[in-house]
Amino acid sequence: MRDARSDPELSDLIRRFVVPGRRYMKLGGSLLRLGGAERDLFVRDLVRAAGEITPAELGILLEGGWRESRTASWLVAVAGRTEFRGRLGDLLLSGPGPYGGSQAIALATFGTAADADLLCQYLDRYLPRPDLVWDRTFALSTLLHVDGVLGTDRASPYLAPGGLWERWTDATSNEVRDPQEYRQVVAQLCSFAHECAALLAARESER
Repeated sequence: MRDARSDPELSDLIRRFVVPGRRYMKLGGSLLRLGGAERDLFVRDLVRAAGEITPAELGILLEGGWRESRTASWLVAVAGRTEFRGRLGDLLLSGPGPYGGSQAIALATFGTAADADLLCQYLDRYLPRPDLVWDRTFALSTLLHVDGVLGTDRASPYLAPGGLWERWTDATSNEVRDPQEYRQVVAQLCSFAHECAALLAARESER
């Protein structure tokens, strides 16, 4: 992991893409609460950033901490940079933490069987670990969303009676028994990313 305190290149990227308007704090469920002029400004700035950042710069941000990784994952999603699928998957699988939702959302915006594979790998690895409580609900809700997009049913084995999901929820403090509760949130976040992607495409076509 790169550290901005000793890495001028990463520090500059954080200044340019992560902290303006406290972007890294809004990329997630809180962006769904934005409205009016505030939302318009946030969308405009996010689209501009996704168009300006280079693949090399995205790679550097993905090597940073959670703020940098969250921001980079969203910029990847908005720009539709599917070449980062493997890197996002590696980050998601590298260790459970409270910020993997952004990587899951980026994969969901790609919406292919390869993205579902990565979400399944994550669930297979971490649902058997009741000592780890981060982001299982969001990952399974994201898989449900991708199932809906693809017309598949890959989430069902996890949700079967006595399956990994039931065993994990029984053994943890997780209060969300039904990941369908978060599926709508995932759909809204993906819709937001696709809205921004369409604006970026229109912006690029005007050049």
